[in-house]
Amino acid sequence: MDELTQRLSTDQPVEVGGPNPSLEEFRTRLDEIGTVFIKFTETRGGTDLGIQLDRPASDTSQADFDRGSGNVHVEGTLILNDDPVRCIADIDLATLKGTGRLKVVEEAEVLVD
Repeated sequence: MDELTQRLSTDQPVEVGGPNPSLEEFRTRLDEIGTVFIKFTETRGGTDLGIQLDRPASDTSQADFDRGSGNVHVEGTLILNDDPVRCIADIDLATLKGTGRLKVVEEAEVLVD
């Protein structure tokens, strides 16, 4: 397992990442695009990961996007430095920050659409 993968496998501070980290962009990515960006902020320069959303494992039922409040639970997969991983994160919509971690999975889990 890669050193970065190992480091990010414990709960870490995260925030919504990507080219335009905003509540509106996060909502669009959750609802329409299916890829979200989660940035692990405690690495040198931050580690911004694009995650293929696992919709059944994610939960937006506690979110009120119109008011910018509540929490979103996101899960999704990617390959980080040759390690197939699942990113698990809980995001507070008021701050677009939260806690996340990576979990190493079988490569077949990442390749499934």
